[in-house]
Amino acid sequence: MRTLAAFAFSFSAAVFAGTYLELDPWLFPLSGALALLACALTFLLRRRERARLRAWLILFGLAAGLLWTGVYSWLFFRPAQELDDQTCRMTATVADWPQETDYGGYSVLVQVDTEGLARPSAVLYVDGQGAGLRPGDRIESVVHWTLGNRTFSGEAITYYTAKGIFLQGEAYGRLDVEPREGFPWRYWPAVLSRMLKEGIRAAFPAEEGGVVDGIVTGNRDNLTDQFTSSLERVGLSHTIAVSGMHLAFLADLLSRLLGKGKRSTAVLTILWAVFFSGIAGYTPSVTRSAVMIVLLQLAPLLDRERDAATSLGFALMCLLAANPFSAAHIGLQLSFAAVAGILLTGDKLQGWLSHALRLDTRPKNRLDRLWRRVPRFVVSTLASTLGASVLTTPLVAYYFHSFSLISPLANLLTLWAVGFLLLGGLLAGVLAWLCLPLAQLLAVPLSWLARYMLWAVDWLSRPTLAALSMESVLYRAWVVFLYLLLLAAVLIRGKKRPVTALCFGALTLALALTATWAVFRSGNLSVTVLDVGQGQSVLLRQGERLILVDCGGDSWDDPGDIAADYIQTQGRGSLDLLVISHYHADHANGVPQLLRRIQVGAVALPDVEEGDPLREEILSLAQELDVPVTFIREDTRLELGEGQSLTLYAPVVGESGDTNELGLTALASAGDFDVLIPGDLPGEGELALLSIADLPDVELLVTGHHGSATSTTQELLDALRPEVAAISVGLDNRYGHPAQETLDKLEAVGAAIYRTDRDGTIRVRG
Repeated sequence: MRTLAAFAFSFSAAVFAGTYLELDPWLFPLSGALALLACALTFLLRRRERARLRAWLILFGLAAGLLWTGVYSWLFFRPAQELDDQTCRMTATVADWPQETDYGGYSVLVQVDTEGLARPSAVLYVDGQGAGLRPGDRIESVVHWTLGNRTFSGEAITYYTAKGIFLQGEAYGRLDVEPREGFPWRYWPAVLSRMLKEGIRAAFPAEEGGVVDGIVTGNRDNLTDQFTSSLERVGLSHTIAVSGMHLAFLADLLSRLLGKGKRSTAVLTILWAVFFSGIAGYTPSVTRSAVMIVLLQLAPLLDRERDAATSLGFALMCLLAANPFSAAHIGLQLSFAAVAGILLTGDKLQGWLSHALRLDTRPKNRLDRLWRRVPRFVVSTLASTLGASVLTTPLVAYYFHSFSLISPLANLLTLWAVGFLLLGGLLAGVLAWLCLPLAQLLAVPLSWLARYMLWAVDWLSRPTLAALSMESVLYRAWVVFLYLLLLAAVLIRGKKRPVTALCFGALTLALALTATWAVFRSGNLSVTVLDVGQGQSVLLRQGERLILVDCGGDSWDDPGDIAADYIQTQGRGSLDLLVISHYHADHANGVPQLLRRIQVGAVALPDVEEGDPLREEILSLAQELDVPVTFIREDTRLELGEGQSLTLYAPVVGESGDTNELGLTALASAGDFDVLIPGDLPGEGELALLSIADLPDVELLVTGHHGSATSTTQELLDALRPEVAAISVGLDNRYGHPAQETLDKLEAVGAAIYRTDRDGTIRVRG
């Protein structure tokens, strides 16, 4: 029986339950009850030794997990709660290098001094005074604290607490710094990581160096948004983040160089795993891999049998013991799910494929053995990728609303290059401090590989069905059905099980794709108000034409990616017309990425705000991609055939000086179904529009300026009499949109109100 595994997985299950079920008031009572139950079963099962041991391990593991979650919260989270929403003078120790923010200041990780024993970690935001901070420095300032389980605007998050960071603070006034001579040993990993990044930056060209830096250190600061988005689409995000795969590769290489099975090899591999984990910042994936490697290497040293399941369970328990809140860490969940999937299915799948392709025999001829390395590598990579995907796919679909169909092929074509870039980049980064010319020479062939990575990721991300957006209920249903097929393949006996499951999976995917495309094409006019946070992006389908009005917002994903993903999920890889109402970021900051992702037939822009940086970027990229641009200087009506039309009203310049008046207004019509999209047109602009345009009653109004009180005048509503009002607005936005006044007016005219902050993406079909 796997004694340690039973206790470790039970402990971990209890921590997950305590974290996700919000059992805070019940942690200690439940822990005590489980411990008493374990003692009682010890006596009840005294004649069944094996069952008694199993019950004891599971129940005490559960009790220990709940108990430790409560104790940890009391020791480390409670002091942070006492500082929540407090402004006070603070002393702290800098724990990492400062990072420049998008707002001109710096963020730095610190450990805060409190009256108790605990020193909670915090992210401190400072102005230019923090530029020269170094790990180990002592700082003092006046700080306003916010608990790390929510944003400054109040939105609940787990991003920081899952990393053991329980506070966010904004420093005010003078920042007193007491520099520390040298670096304390506990900050050496951060120092070495920075040196490695600087070495790679010095040895490689900028673009290729960003890829190598990402693979070696996990730093994504020098990667373009387009490349990062493409990585997610093709299922290769794990390659540009120091993960367990990287550490396992290096440990295996070290073992091969030093000789497998030797005690000296085991000791050096353990030291390397611990050292590299520190350089990587002790991310969950790397720490998980390090713990597993340490246990697997200790087994022969202690004359114990190696067991991957025990190592996995113990690694999970260690991470959760260090911080129970890390149960909500997406990287931790994906890392352990991937390894568990490989252990459960990867080896079996590799054996089945090897047997089917007759690769499980060893040829006598040396040349034949050499040639077989290629198909064996293909089979091994494919089996590992599919095995990891078995348990990670539901998590990826849930968290990222995407399912990468091209991931197996992408891993197959790039993982070999990642291995060379990891080892070579690590060596070049170290050499740069010893002999820069030699490091730059080594960087030449590695730069070719990095360019191959850039090309491969871009090429693989382009197909329409490279990834499926889980916005479609049919695709979500297909994922559920796929797992039912996999379960049936496991339970039902027969040699044809994998082939049958694969065929049924492909057939049902084709049906889901066909049905999704058919639903999207039904009706003369359909409107999709995409959920892009605080912003706007509205997709119109008129017959076979696709028209996107605006593409901007503050969502986690680039609005251009959100629009492109949705369009491609519907089986289209192109857009007939892109209309930009005005050049504010919340309406147009996703346009550059959209133009890079999909083919756009034409772009319509207002001829205002000449010299605006966003306008110039859009024009420059459109020229580069040979996309025609039309400036709308007067009202323009496009006849689309079969009673369909699109009218673009030129900017109505009023006397207020509001730049929102400089935008386009779109009216889409199909028979007796009309949709008005006024952008951010303010009240005065609406009145001016009514005075010059003969607007019909509309079935759908995409409410102006995100439901602001300054738009959606009573005069406009009396003229339009909308049946449905869609408000594109971000959750808990700092503007207070939509205004209650606007909601009241919409209700008064009888409009059904839908909001992206509550309802997500809104679809209306006419």
